[in-house]
Amino acid sequence: MASPEVQEICQSLMLGEELMREVCDRMEEEINKGLGKDTNPEATVKCFPTYVRDLPNGKENGRFLALDLGGTNFRVLLIELGDKCSMDSRIYAVPQPIMIGPGDGLFDHIAECLASFIKERELGDEILPLGFTFSFPCKQEGLTKARLACWTKGFRCPGVEGNDVVELLKQAISRRGDVKIKICAVLNDTTGTLMSCAWKNHNCRIGLIVGTGTNACYMEKLEKVELWDEDRDNPPQVIINTEWGAFGDAGCLDFIRTEYDNNIDRESINPGRQLYEKMISGMYMGEIARQVLVHLVSQGLLFGGYTSDILLEKGSFFTKYISEIESDKVGDYNNCRNILEELGFNDATDADCANVRHVCTSVSRRAAYLAAAGVAVLLNRINEESVTVAVDGSVYRFHPHFHNLMVEQISHLIKPGIKFDLMLSEDGSGRGAALVAAVATRIAAKR
Repeated sequence: MASPEVQEICQSLMLGEELMREVCDRMEEEINKGLGKDTNPEATVKCFPTYVRDLPNGKENGRFLALDLGGTNFRVLLIELGDKCSMDSRIYAVPQPIMIGPGDGLFDHIAECLASFIKERELGDEILPLGFTFSFPCKQEGLTKARLACWTKGFRCPGVEGNDVVELLKQAISRRGDVKIKICAVLNDTTGTLMSCAWKNHNCRIGLIVGTGTNACYMEKLEKVELWDEDRDNPPQVIINTEWGAFGDAGCLDFIRTEYDNNIDRESINPGRQLYEKMISGMYMGEIARQVLVHLVSQGLLFGGYTSDILLEKGSFFTKYISEIESDKVGDYNNCRNILEELGFNDATDADCANVRHVCTSVSRRAAYLAAAGVAVLLNRINEESVTVAVDGSVYRFHPHFHNLMVEQISHLIKPGIKFDLMLSEDGSGRGAALVAAVATRIAAKR
């Protein structure tokens, strides 16, 4: 067990029921601002309508391409939908110079990889419908029109913010002149996550990502979406991309933010932005833990007050270390010792290991609870008897207790009578994109 002094210092990361309910109330308020016509320009949680209104019915079939850009790699996929779903994909890197070089360079790189994928598979003259997963904050203006609001995740390509990313991709494809593709939809990974799960689970209404970043989308009634300016025919609903990573950017989470959160924000490439995300996601969790550990060493409460050069390096304590340390059985510190050795601590005591584990648990529990607060708000808004929440992302997938912590906390925060399931969504940004394209193709054929 961690020492009382260490527990005391980690207390600032603990969120009791009263604080959790306050987080929920503030999230609800911010979502309402995002959906309101007059309040949206100032809102931090932007609540962009995705223009995806129909969910899959499970009968979608045919061949579709999907393009998935959301980080330092992107994927091209060929997906065949039918009774089963078969998938052929290839991962391509986005080199650092392209991530921060001109926008045209990024889209030319994507078009080149797309062309080589199509040639390798000899898809030739077949014009395939493509779903484009673009997992950055966008203002959608139609199913195939999305303007990038701002770059995140280390991208900084000039000439893209404020522009339609589908148009930029089309231009790059036509500059080449050697591929035939029909872009049917642009979406982000949360919408794909929801759609992928809804293909088999027809009560799926929420898509959640807890990975490098965090975001959620959910099915909202059109009457609550003041921003909606299209037709209101059936179905009277639309998937809303909340972009909730920016929750707290106007100061409404300051009451639970700690000195560690402030340090991380100050040293990030986007100070003052994505504050909720910085308390939850895989990009920051390891660094929060590292800051706490460095503080404990400075107080003489860890490793006898001696630090290592590695621990003092920003980013040296990876988020995967948290999952690995918490995977040790209670009282067994095998993974913890291996990780501490990598960090330059060769003779950590059991007491040190217990304290390190307590820090990791405090950071991951807070992240799970904060993500749970957001999901509870969406479940209460949807207010249906039984809802499946589709979840993806490396933190949710690989942390040994994240799922259970979220379930426990959501259960405390939802209205009585609502039942929910958290379900791991299989390849939302790939299969989900193909399904959005498939549903769009099905509806276009009906018309």
